[in-house]
Amino acid sequence: MKPADLVRLLALAAIWGASFLFIRIGAPVLGPMPAAFLRVLIAAVTLAACLPLLGLRWDMRGKWPAVLMLGVINSGIPFTMYAVAALWLPAGYSAVFNAITPLMGVVIGALAFSERLTLAKVLGVMLGVAGVAVLTRTGPVTFSTELLLGALACLAATACYGLSGFLARRWITERGGLDSRLVAAGSMVGATLFLLPFCAAALWRHNTLPDAGAGVWWAMAGVGVLCTALAYILYYRLIADLGPVRSLTVTFLIPPFGIVWGALFLSEALSWAHAVGGALIGLAVWLVLRPVAADVPAAAAARAAAKR
Repeated sequence: MKPADLVRLLALAAIWGASFLFIRIGAPVLGPMPAAFLRVLIAAVTLAACLPLLGLRWDMRGKWPAVLMLGVINSGIPFTMYAVAALWLPAGYSAVFNAITPLMGVVIGALAFSERLTLAKVLGVMLGVAGVAVLTRTGPVTFSTELLLGALACLAATACYGLSGFLARRWITERGGLDSRLVAAGSMVGATLFLLPFCAAALWRHNTLPDAGAGVWWAMAGVGVLCTALAYILYYRLIADLGPVRSLTVTFLIPPFGIVWGALFLSEALSWAHAVGGALIGLAVWLVLRPVAADVPAAAAARAAAKR
């Protein structure tokens, strides 16, 4: 992996880790569905405003349906599922389920996209989940129908994340590609259109917008502009450069950054559990990202075939 790709991976984890700070301020006041909708709406508006400044036009080269659907699968449905899960599951459980995303990517890739399944990848995702579990220090909860529904919602979200990376490669990268900024902008439009009716229904039942003060709106601006618009530009660039499975390892790195931001800005306590969990996560990322010897001849053969 190139140093620039590693920098992007760490930057993306740091940005998405910071999203917990903003959501913690906005969601309790606005409610989960309006907060999710405002997040993608602000991201879509931000990217739409930036594209002309970057010299880019809304030219998807016939890929509009694919880009809009990616927004639904990679943002709209997962944001909705995590909003539902938040009604019943502790935040730590949701974080652990989110870390299952690379495992979903490995399984979906092997079953549906002929992705090579190696022992190192399997061990890596297992260690990553263990590391996040140590970091969040989740404990037992009483089993109930609500708990089961929350767990299924989280699993649906991680399956969407795992699937969307492969779909982005098949629908976008392998068909000539698109600028990652265009993909991010178009996908946010798709997510916004998908979440609009859910947000409208939530606000119809209880209009929470008048309850939001300046701090809430600044938090939503932060999560929309930084943690969604900028983050998805980095994410789709990583998918194009590293592939779906390697890009999904960013979910292992998000909880450590979230803990660091919490300690710095919310005075949350640190413990040895954080060091142990961080070490497990570091080993997990290395196992998934490390090059496999058998892949080198295959890559060389592919380059040679392309030159013929």
